[in-house]
Amino acid sequence: MAAHNTLLVFAHSDEAAAFSDVPHLVTGVGKINAAVGLADVLAEGNIDRVVVLGTAGVVGDGDDRLDLNTIYQVTGLVQHDFELDSPTIEPDGDVILAAEHTTTMATGDQFVSDDVQRATISGLGAQLCDMEGYAYGAMCERFNVPLQVFKVPSDFADSSTTQEEWDQIVAHKSEQLRAFWNERFAA
Repeated sequence: MAAHNTLLVFAHSDEAAAFSDVPHLVTGVGKINAAVGLADVLAEGNIDRVVVLGTAGVVGDGDDRLDLNTIYQVTGLVQHDFELDSPTIEPDGDVILAAEHTTTMATGDQFVSDDVQRATISGLGAQLCDMEGYAYGAMCERFNVPLQVFKVPSDFADSSTTQEEWDQIVAHKSEQLRAFWNERFAA
């Protein structure tokens, strides 16, 4: 896809809005769409690295609350909607951001906008939540392809957060992600 057999991946087309001139994959929202969409491309065997860019909800509070205008590299992935123990996935792509800009993210098949659920997710050690990250991690592990995940928070995943609010914010977040891509990855 992009130079050096890097596959740039987004979950939602709105997150990719600022990347119309850059080859990329939009998998669709949720763990199943993410897993199937990414597996289809990885099965072809010509991808050396996957870079995921997107948005996520912030689940931490107080001093642990992440900033809405900072891009974070996800170095640990857990599931928050799966009752059985599942291993933490640690993406094995190079960590390129400073430690204060790395975090753990929880994945589940629902848009988090509930204070109780947010607190539960934070209790898993996560500071961010999304709907695809764990699936991307599982597929990259299965196909032995290095993965890097970068997320910019879009909301605080609390009872005041709505999907409509996310829709209004995501275009700006796509521009932030594009500036990050140009600085860190563009040839």
